Amino acid sequence: MSAPEVVTEIGELRARLAGRQVALVPTMGALHAGHLALVERAVELADVVVVSIFVNPLQFGPAEDLERYPRDLEGDLAALADRGVAYVFAPPASEMYPDGTPQITVRGGAVGELFEGRSRPGHFDGMLTVVAKLLGIVRPAFALFGQKDAQQLWLVQRMVRDLDIPTRIEPVETVREDDGLALSSRNRYLSPEERKAAPVLHRALEAAASAGDRGIDAVIAAAQSVLMGEELVSVDYLKVVDPRTFRPVSDDYRGPARVLIAAQVGPARLIDNDDLYLN
Repeated sequence: MSAPEVVTEIGELRARLAGRQVALVPTMGALHAGHLALVERAVELADVVVVSIFVNPLQFGPAEDLERYPRDLEGDLAALADRGVAYVFAPPASEMYPDGTPQITVRGGAVGELFEGRSRPGHFDGMLTVVAKLLGIVRPAFALFGQKDAQQLWLVQRMVRDLDIPTRIEPVETVREDDGLALSSRNRYLSPEERKAAPVLHRALEAAASAGDRGIDAVIAAAQSVLMGEELVSVDYLKVVDPRTFRPVSDDYRGPARVLIAAQVGPARLIDNDDLYLN
């Protein structure tokens, strides 16, 4: 098999990429079919594809799972073999943050403090900071992000626009298991019983979307009625937002919307979302 070349130093990667059209797929590793869908789209867009694998300490809080976050570089390289990826950029933390925690960071603003940002303070500031660094290092024409992490995607798109970064952010639809569960590296934390319960998140989103013609209250009630039947799932939030602003919609809002859900299922925090139209 033809495996991608692993590069660990910023200077070396820049030298390899100079003058070439690049698509970047930023990841934290533990690759699954959702990541590979990003890679597949990246190959269609650019001459050279770079997959970054870096578990970014800035986006983990003190009580979160930084140390036990799954790491399997060998398995990731095997998954990427023969998929058109030229380079895997897998720097150590000392290469990305040579002076420790950086003094200058990117802030997520008001939207970065909502939803995931409220439950995980500082998460989006850390994510945006490392994405900004990766865009500066790789200088890609395209960067690929999954729609499953809808708030992350919105914030990255806004950062690129607000800071005039010349990279096109390319969203890729959520990849799901046959039972609807959105693929996530954290799914491997689930016990068999928890794994069986987890697809209730997707079923709740489907119920919410089907109630869009009856208004926001009906949307929330439809989702909650599905979730109430699953004791192993503890919902953190269930919100409907305007996809243009990523702020919660008003009671009289009409138009395209996105319903967001986050829940604790055993040791895993799972998130998902879906489009709907409110009439």
